[in-house]
Amino acid sequence: MANPKNHAPSAGGMPETRIGRWTQPFVRFFQIQSASGFLLLACTAIALLLANSPWSASFAEFWQIRLRISVGQFELDKPLLLWLNDGLMTVFFFVVGLEIKREFVMGELRDSRKAALPIVAALGGMTVPAFIYLLLQSGQPGQSGWGIPVATDIAFVAGFLALLGSRVPPSLKIMLMSLAIADDIGAILLIAFFYSTDISFVALGFAAAGLGVTYIFNRIGVRQVSIYFFVGAGIWVAFLKSGIHPTVAGVLLGFLTPSRAWVGTPGFPNVLTKVLERLVASSDDSNQKQRQRALGELATTAREGTSPLERLEFGLHPWVAFLIMPLFAFANAGVGIEVASLQSPVAIAVAASLVLGNPIGIVLASWIACKFGLARLPAEVNWKIMLGAGCLAGIGFTMSIFVASLALQGDLLDDAKIGALVGSLISAILGCLLLLMFMPKRPEALEPHEQKAGDNEIPVAQVSEQNTQDQSGDRWRDDGGQGGFDKVEPS
Repeated sequence: MANPKNHAPSAGGMPETRIGRWTQPFVRFFQIQSASGFLLLACTAIALLLANSPWSASFAEFWQIRLRISVGQFELDKPLLLWLNDGLMTVFFFVVGLEIKREFVMGELRDSRKAALPIVAALGGMTVPAFIYLLLQSGQPGQSGWGIPVATDIAFVAGFLALLGSRVPPSLKIMLMSLAIADDIGAILLIAFFYSTDISFVALGFAAAGLGVTYIFNRIGVRQVSIYFFVGAGIWVAFLKSGIHPTVAGVLLGFLTPSRAWVGTPGFPNVLTKVLERLVASSDDSNQKQRQRALGELATTAREGTSPLERLEFGLHPWVAFLIMPLFAFANAGVGIEVASLQSPVAIAVAASLVLGNPIGIVLASWIACKFGLARLPAEVNWKIMLGAGCLAGIGFTMSIFVASLALQGDLLDDAKIGALVGSLISAILGCLLLLMFMPKRPEALEPHEQKAGDNEIPVAQVSEQNTQDQSGDRWRDDGGQGGFDKVEPS
């Protein structure tokens, strides 16, 4: 029998175990936005140390260990590095697809006026770095790496913004995160159209059929995650065999994930009350079967009170931030650093494109958009702060390394990785220094619900609640205990 002292009730009424109290510091750590950035940095540093140590050969050989999956005539035989870059990174891009859809459905990118600045800034932050790279590498062996400096590393940018603390205006954080998401859209398109080779239209047809099946399942209300997992695995294999990088499959599946809750917010209390009434009515032992059914309905109601998009993003984000991305950095950032490599044309082109191209492109595109009335600067942000933000957006790191692994090979790839590391480091230092220099000191950070609303603005908390209601506005009626809920169409 358990010791009651080990199960003291928590504030929410649920019993609190000793192991729960022990793990609370770790849970809090993983909830800190900047923690994933620190972990990425640590994994990068360890990889660089190992790659420049007496164990460098063993470290490189480890990632070339081959893993083979065979079912009948079907076979996948790849080194460990490619299982990570083509497999686990698909999960990362799936979460990116979820984030992009959330922003378009209920976030900053939903409002065209608010979305204009980060989208235009992202276009400038992609075009100018690519132009600088091509200017330095045109006609050279590394010319195909022009897409390396175009994307921003969300995790590191979020980490440095968190380190800067309350001095960063909330509007600047939102703008930079939206810019990074728009950058990701551009990077995904680059991967699909420019870094995919030997296209197999037969395999691509199977992938399209799988996406169509996923869409139909969503429309008819299939809710079992296991079904989508198997269909998604088939789509991933089809993309892998089609010649288009399989991470694109992750993004498309993210786009197809429903953003509406099955049990909408307005009707949730009514549905929950009915289920609880049946649960109380079946509390005696003679109604055990009915009690099990009521408990199942209660679990379904609780689960379906949030949309699959929110549920998957919330559930997968810690795995991506604290396992997949650090593992990717650990596997890909391990390059030998030599003075000659730092001076190589490819490394210089990547570093210069990140350090110069992003701030120039972001500030110039934003200024043109504001000059012609297409967009306006966020509150508490001026052009000096935008310059610092543009430098911070030059942190390409994991995204730059990922694109480099698709665009280049051999020594050119190692040079590009070094350029991405050096360019991201310089961009981070410049961005933080400029923001600290130009941002006024703020007495305290305002929480989202405390932000002042302008003449035509709604407080953030109210917008969030309104967005949730907009996306979960379906009404439901109880079916009288038959094991489900019937949707009531709005009159």
